[in-house]
Amino acid sequence: MQSSSFPKRYLHTTLAFMKKIPHNLKGKTTSDQNWLVRQLNDPYVKASRVHNYRCRSAFKLLEIVDKYRLLKPGDNVIDCGAAPGAWSQIAVQRVNSTGANAELPRGTVIGIDLLNIAPLDGAHFLSSHDITDPFTHARLQDLLPNAKADVILSDMAPNASGCKDMDKEKLITMCLTLIDLSEKILKPGGSLVCKYWDGFLAHTLQNRLSAVFGCVRSLKPKASRKESAEKYFLGQMYKRIK
Repeated sequence: MQSSSFPKRYLHTTLAFMKKIPHNLKGKTTSDQNWLVRQLNDPYVKASRVHNYRCRSAFKLLEIVDKYRLLKPGDNVIDCGAAPGAWSQIAVQRVNSTGANAELPRGTVIGIDLLNIAPLDGAHFLSSHDITDPFTHARLQDLLPNAKADVILSDMAPNASGCKDMDKEKLITMCLTLIDLSEKILKPGGSLVCKYWDGFLAHTLQNRLSAVFGCVRSLKPKASRKESAEKYFLGQMYKRIK
């Protein structure tokens, strides 16, 4: 990245706020039609195309890392639920994993997902890997310098079941596995960013995080849609329990 902040002028264009109606909606469900309209009129979708990010979620991470000074040159980063790779793009730029700046330390970015992830210069992807599998943990330790990470990122989510409460519970369970992963690979003082859907189990996750991180914050980036239950926990100053 050339700048540590993302100027508002990138998102503030006349076209970004003009309501567009997609063509060829025949045969599509009302839900599909609403999604298409929302995508066409979303300024973050437009900006992601301008800056060649793989999806709009890049701006969620940008806001978090800029505000809380995460992802420094030389950091080793794990990106869980990495597909399609937008968060890994940000990580690659920030930790200098391509070695683009020879004067700065060179970091490492490893992305994991059950889905296939298209190659990205500066990142090592473990497609078709389950982040809860001990085999995946062993692979990460082999790939990480000194078998340790500075930051764990997670934008992963379960497949929608049609039952929101069940999906929220599944995501909390997935996030809890990251605490176990942290015990294996996260450096003391390290950080964790994980997505969750707000609900009655969110406090359970927050309490578990607070037991192993010196500071835990709940965040709602501006790029997260207002109507969404999506939020993120940021845990900093990791302290391994003996």
